[in-house]
Amino acid sequence: MKILLSRVDSIGDVVLSLPVAGAIKKKIPDAEIWWLGADYTKPILERCVWLSGILIWNPQIPLDLKPYSFDYIIHIFPKSAIAWAAWKANIPNRIGTSHRWYHWLLCNQLINLGRKNSDLHETELNLSLIPKAFTVQNPDLSEIAALYGLKPKELQKENTLISKTKINLLIHPRSKGSAREIPLATLKSVIKKLDSAKYQIFIGGTLDDGRILASWVQSLPSGIVNICGKFSLGEYIDFIASIDGLVAGSTGPLHIASAMGKFALGLYPPLRPMHPGRWKPIGKNAHYITGKTTCLQCSATAAESSCECMNLINYEDIVKIINNMFL
Repeated sequence: MKILLSRVDSIGDVVLSLPVAGAIKKKIPDAEIWWLGADYTKPILERCVWLSGILIWNPQIPLDLKPYSFDYIIHIFPKSAIAWAAWKANIPNRIGTSHRWYHWLLCNQLINLGRKNSDLHETELNLSLIPKAFTVQNPDLSEIAALYGLKPKELQKENTLISKTKINLLIHPRSKGSAREIPLATLKSVIKKLDSAKYQIFIGGTLDDGRILASWVQSLPSGIVNICGKFSLGEYIDFIASIDGLVAGSTGPLHIASAMGKFALGLYPPLRPMHPGRWKPIGKNAHYITGKTTCLQCSATAAESSCECMNLINYEDIVKIINNMFL
């Protein structure tokens, strides 16, 4: 059986979809599972042990799936162009949500799945797209940690940045607009409160993040290591695999850390659809915190990077969770 899973959006979304491959592989060990993804998420897919092959989707180039002879395609993230390509390739089993009009034309198995107002976690929503013919029982959230299959590549040499005597903690402040961000002043208070003799703290992000954060990083206590823009995504994944924990908003690195079993502390607003019930990290050492249970002043649809909900997260609560983890 040859199965194509299609999800061509962002890093965190892809990580939270990997358990679909894991759940199928656990039930059908002989299944050959492929992934259709965006080029920038390829380093994640290369580190998933469940996958037999990876296809890269370029929206500028017509997608031809016919040469691969897939038996199934599961449209985890709907894209009309991909649905058309699967139909043209005459893939026998084409599974998609019934909430996309083009799936009514192009898919022959429809799942009644709406994400926006759902109370389910994103991973649970993804798993619900597995066809009933596979007889896969949807796992509890507590069981999902074993289904990511995300492993680091073998390191050619030891990372000299990693402390051998301290707890290595990565703080990833920015989200590139994908999530609400906690004020930098709050994170600065967290860093100042953590014992520098116990923790080696890193500040992570992209090269652009590094430029934006430059003056803030310079204001931090000595001994903080700025790694913004120092690694490719693949190297960043492997770096996360070598540290002890990570603190971030609802971002890809947070979900990478939780998928690898690291301490992962997510910082969330209580707003739908961004709330932790939908997007919290899932893993054996995953945690989250919100400032309030409700918020009437912030727009749930606005894309601003910070809001009153995030401002109300207390730095002492963050420090307490971190210290309790590493007693």
